[in-house]
Amino acid sequence: MERGTRRILTTHTGSLPRPKELIGLMIEEQAGRLRNRTALDDLVRRCVAEVVKKQADVGLDIINDGEQGRVDYTVYIKDRLTGFEGESLPPTAVGSQEFPELAALLTQFASPFQTRPACTGPVTWKDWPAVEADLNNLKAAIQGIQAEEVFMTSPSPGQIARFLRNRYYPNDEAYLYALADVMKRQYQAIVNAGFLLQLDCPDLTISRTTIFAHLTLEEFRKVAEMHIEALNYAVAGIPPERLRMHICWGSTTGPHHRDVPLKDIVDILLKGGPAGLAFPGANPRHEHEWKIWKEVKLPEGKFIIPGIIYSTSNFVGHQELVADRIVRYANVVGRTNMIAGVDCGFGTFAGRVQVDSKIVWLKLQSLVEGARLASETLW
Repeated sequence: MERGTRRILTTHTGSLPRPKELIGLMIEEQAGRLRNRTALDDLVRRCVAEVVKKQADVGLDIINDGEQGRVDYTVYIKDRLTGFEGESLPPTAVGSQEFPELAALLTQFASPFQTRPACTGPVTWKDWPAVEADLNNLKAAIQGIQAEEVFMTSPSPGQIARFLRNRYYPNDEAYLYALADVMKRQYQAIVNAGFLLQLDCPDLTISRTTIFAHLTLEEFRKVAEMHIEALNYAVAGIPPERLRMHICWGSTTGPHHRDVPLKDIVDILLKGGPAGLAFPGANPRHEHEWKIWKEVKLPEGKFIIPGIIYSTSNFVGHQELVADRIVRYANVVGRTNMIAGVDCGFGTFAGRVQVDSKIVWLKLQSLVEGARLASETLW
């Protein structure tokens, strides 16, 4: 179905809640204590099938595997590539020194998967069958399922570099392009399987307040430009309409008062090869940024996927509020130039629970119902 021909389509960002049984086996696997690999593989297949059916049942148009078989959206790469046998580096906590009470509070949401080894050797594939398993699980799960499109997520070279820091390549640019050369195989495989590819690129936004907080805005923009160039290199040859990219300012609760404004980097983001740009649009720090699209003209062929529901709160937004948000964007960029999405993932890191799993589905149902109401207004 062509985007926006009859109604506003709906999607989400990628990760969805994983069952406790699956998280338990993942913990065993990561700790090297898993005795029955077949049990984990079988459970992943079942969980992918279940989460695909739930998305279809709730009425989402563009669905995925919920990232059920991965411990997170980026660091899982360490188990599939060589070169990441270095020391484990702690995650960079946003605001841990400025707001120690909040940092202590957020420890209750911490994921059990915190290992982030540095890159200490050449990066190449060592477990390509894991990629094939992801693709096969999703192919099997969508049989008999009604959906407009199916997508799969993958981290961008810059995002991998953000979490798995360079200790081997001569400089950051060399590391980015080494990752791009390797990851392009996964990117192409996802598209060849018939799926849309979503590239997760929080490095273009949140790293402004973590890794690159010491830089001026102009210096950070140059870094972001380099990351976009590496991304475009990695997806060269893939049709832009089969690609979308997701940026965000972090999926944890916090003040976000130091987030780089969208207006300061949107021109760089629009240089990315993917046709779709997904970004948070519902949280209290960024909801107002719909206004920038009054001044920023979408390049030909581009469309946006603004977050219409907030992904780190247990509030279920009313469908009329959802519809209002959709209509605001549609009136600015055009109803055929947008898809209604979610600010960020609901299961970004396995085992980190911020929103009750049942409430996640209520929130997604509200997104679908709000999109229906908005479509009645817009058509």
